[in-house]
Amino acid sequence: MAIVQKENKVLRQKAQEVLLEEIRSKKIKNIITLMKKALSQSKDGVALAAPQIGESVRIFIAKDPPLHSTKEGPLRPPMVFINPVIKKISKKKLVVHEGCLSVEGIYGTIKRSEKLTIKAYDENGKKFTRGVSGLLSQIIQHEMDHLDGVLFVDKAIRLEKYAKQ
Repeated sequence: MAIVQKENKVLRQKAQEVLLEEIRSKKIKNIITLMKKALSQSKDGVALAAPQIGESVRIFIAKDPPLHSTKEGPLRPPMVFINPVIKKISKKKLVVHEGCLSVEGIYGTIKRSEKLTIKAYDENGKKFTRGVSGLLSQIIQHEMDHLDGVLFVDKAIRLEKYAKQ
């Protein structure tokens, strides 16, 4: 599964909400399956938004915890966030280093809020609210930007190019 790159117009669209009655549909389950497959095939990826596989819907997935895995793969399947909404976000910002699977080879420095509270639906249509901080907060803000048609390079400073290893 190829991850859409920055030139693709789908990455600049505001993604559409998923109708609640469609969350458990075959179409949405298929999108989530494709997202999980694309993320698992990515060496460096910790999260992925639906627009990154060409689907303009408000869904993203994130590894939790983001960096823990074994040789066999992640310890747990990624969390699924459908129609996510940030309910609270801290004023305190951290300056963090960031990259993106849709902007290959470019990294930059960006300010992200240290903590947030997010409300969303899981893949079974169950509503949940979760408070997060640190790296997971950064990841969620990055993925929420994707759902709004924003790439991290739009906000980052000190962009650097890295050659593929």
